[in-house]
Amino acid sequence: MEIEFDVKITANILYDYMLHHTYTKLPGIMGSVVGVLMLVLYASNRQPVCLIAGLVILLYLPWTLLVRSGRQALGTPAFKKPLHYRLSDEGIEVSQDGTVERMEWDDMVRAVSTFGSIVVYTTPVNACIFPKKDLGDARYKVIEIISTHMPPKKVRIRG
Repeated sequence: MEIEFDVKITANILYDYMLHHTYTKLPGIMGSVVGVLMLVLYASNRQPVCLIAGLVILLYLPWTLLVRSGRQALGTPAFKKPLHYRLSDEGIEVSQDGTVERMEWDDMVRAVSTFGSIVVYTTPVNACIFPKKDLGDARYKVIEIISTHMPPKKVRIRG
C-alpha cells in the first residue's frame, strides 16, 4: 500500500495545527477554563477587572498563535515550496529539492485530525501536516494507511 502527494504549508494551515496542538494540552485547556471563570466572576460581581482579565486570557493565546503561524510560514524556507510525501508500508518519506527524510511507522507518536488537516506527530512537538484541501479524495487512503500502520490507541482521526 502506497500513496504520494504534494502539500503546501500556509499560515492558515499552521494556525489550525497550532490551535489544535495548544488546546488539546493541559496548559491550553487550563487557560481557557481560567478565562471563562473570570467572565463568570464578572457576570456575578460586575468587577471590570474580571472582564478584562477574562478577555485577555481567552484572546491572548489565539492571537499570539495567529501571529506566530504567519511568521513561521513566511520565515521557514521549507514552507515556501510544496513538500512531497510518500506514505508506504515502511513509513513516511518527505522530500523537497533533492533532500529526502524517512521516518518509520514505529517512531510515530500519534496521528490526529484537525479542522483542516491530518497530522502525524513524529515527536511530541513535531509533525507532518497533511492539509485536507491538498489531499482531496486521497485523504481516505491516507487515513487508511495511517490506521493500518499505527496502533489504534495512537490514532484519533475523524474523516
